[in-house]
Amino acid sequence: MSTTEFSAAINQLAAERGVSPESIIEGVKQALAAAYRKDYGVPTPEVEEGKEPKDDIEVQLNLETGEARIFKEGKDVTPSGFGRIAAQTAKQVILQKIREEEKEAIRAEFKEKARSIVSGFVFRVENGVVFVDLGRTQGILPPSEQISGEQYRTGARVKSLVKEVQEGTRGPEVLLSRTDPDFVTELFSLEVPEISQGIVKVETIAREAGRRTKMAVSSSEERIDPVGSCVGQKGVRVQAVTHELGEEKVDIIPYSADDATFVASALSPAKVIEVKLKPKSRTAEVEVPEDQLSLAIGKEGQNVRLAAKLTGWRIDIKGAGAVFAEGTKGLELTAQGISGRVAKILGEAGIESVKQLKEKPFEEIKTIKGLGPKALTEIKKVIANVQKTGASENPAS
Repeated sequence: MSTTEFSAAINQLAAERGVSPESIIEGVKQALAAAYRKDYGVPTPEVEEGKEPKDDIEVQLNLETGEARIFKEGKDVTPSGFGRIAAQTAKQVILQKIREEEKEAIRAEFKEKARSIVSGFVFRVENGVVFVDLGRTQGILPPSEQISGEQYRTGARVKSLVKEVQEGTRGPEVLLSRTDPDFVTELFSLEVPEISQGIVKVETIAREAGRRTKMAVSSSEERIDPVGSCVGQKGVRVQAVTHELGEEKVDIIPYSADDATFVASALSPAKVIEVKLKPKSRTAEVEVPEDQLSLAIGKEGQNVRLAAKLTGWRIDIKGAGAVFAEGTKGLELTAQGISGRVAKILGEAGIESVKQLKEKPFEEIKTIKGLGPKALTEIKKVIANVQKTGASENPAS
């Protein structure tokens, strides 16, 4: 084999497999040494702990001709016909070496891409798990990382966040996510140049995938409006993001180092009258107009729950009961029209949801201390509405 042919073959193989030519040459040498030991009964050198192995077998590979020679203790011991005898063994070891190099290259590539967005094609859906073709490897999008209600068709292009690189039975596996809050952050980075340039920064984000996201942004330059930059002219930038998220709602609010201002902004679109902070318990007492109460709480407590996650403060909306960063209590009842005072009394009696209220015998509800005739009428009306709604949603067959 001429110099050009041998070098071209090594370089082509390296380019096709995405590995270095040096690693292939080293693999060839190791393969030839292994083949010689196997076919001529030479034992593999012992390795002492903490020391480099002492090997008396040396392989010299002529890069101009491709000829290989075996040396033992400095003496040429290359058997006649060695190349032909060792070819098959050498080929297997070389392929194994290349596979290992490929896996390492994939591992390194996607570890660099961790927490960033990649795009690929759906090539298989099995038991709810979506397998995505990412080019050199496949990504795995498990059900827990899929946005509820999304359908994935074979051949469809899909964007996902590289969550992490795991070690699978066949090598590195790329775990993908579309529910991670960072997925929304990275989508905005693609749409908003000011974010990729470092002028606008996503300070914090809270998300309930498929339903709603709240994102707080700031700007390092006074002349740049961070919220306007993310929304874009006529809302084009934020619309591009929500389209990718399946029309998930995204609230973009200005970040503030002043906690009271930040909490008030986080409850947007509700208007806030006053915020009182209790640093020791990290609780924010918020007062809103009566007509803004349901807006501040949101459907099933979603607005205030996301605001609590976004700010890291426990939020107590006046008249609506306490709302903590890890969840809500009584908000489902107030969302149905029950007053905050009555919801608080019911909560103390262990009734914090509409389901619990409906399942509780009304005769037992009447015995709860603090509930007068007006409150009981209010509760009875809500139970009737819920039962009516349930009946209309589940008609008799």
